[in-house]
Amino acid sequence: MKHILNLYENINSTARNNSDCPAVILPEEIFFTVSIVGVLENLMVLLAVAKNKSLQSPMYFFICSLAISDMLGSLYKILENVLIMFRNMGYLEPRGSFESTADDVVDSLFILSLLGSICSLSVIAADRYITIFHALQYHRIVTRHRALIVLTVLWAGCTGSGITIVTFSHHVPTVIAFTALFPLMLAFILCLYVHMFLLARSHARRTSSPPRANMRGAVTLTVLLGVFIFCWAPFVLHVLLMTFCPADPYCACYMSLFQVNGVLIMCNAIIDPFIYAFRSPELRVAFKKMVICNWYQ
Repeated sequence: MKHILNLYENINSTARNNSDCPAVILPEEIFFTVSIVGVLENLMVLLAVAKNKSLQSPMYFFICSLAISDMLGSLYKILENVLIMFRNMGYLEPRGSFESTADDVVDSLFILSLLGSICSLSVIAADRYITIFHALQYHRIVTRHRALIVLTVLWAGCTGSGITIVTFSHHVPTVIAFTALFPLMLAFILCLYVHMFLLARSHARRTSSPPRANMRGAVTLTVLLGVFIFCWAPFVLHVLLMTFCPADPYCACYMSLFQVNGVLIMCNAIIDPFIYAFRSPELRVAFKKMVICNWYQ
């Protein structure tokens, strides 16, 4: 695996000797099980939207984009486990050209998952902002055609960026640019949040009742964003520590939790669909119909 994704294994011996923190090793079965559940849950989200015309709106298209990002994050770990299994069985030459290429592809899926999540959350934030700030013109501004164009450009950009990051992952500027996406996304969404809630408070003062329907989507975004930060921030911090203080015993102590941070990332893919279902009655009904239909078939 490349520098930016296999950070824990690259901690040098000096850091390990100076740190009293033993590495936390989790069974691969945990990663594999959590990844499978994450793929299945997000696949249900995609199928629910695809099968129900009432859900085929720009808002749910953006949710599907986030579900695809989560699914890629889970799929990355499944494919990695498969490659490791084939290598242990002798079907792959260790450090051979095929394994190196396969590693690059798998690493690209992981980076694509993070970039896709960041961009999808930003697009959802922009969609919620337009819903609240330009409620009367929303359906004219945010059409299904425009939403699909935005998502096409978004994923094309994420794919190109992911390949570039994996190719130049051993360069410090690449790591800095990679980790800078986190605060930039937070700054963008925070600016939209401040304007959204100031507008909502102003609306509530004028009408004595807040725009509950529009603000519901903003609350859902808040929960999604909080879960995303909680699950991904430890890994991003790991990247920074591995790059700038790999020999420091305190940094090495934190980096001993690398596999725990990996499980957190996998859990993000499991938690998000529950948030969709809990916050969206339409999607919850679609899930129930899918389960009931499959049960009686």
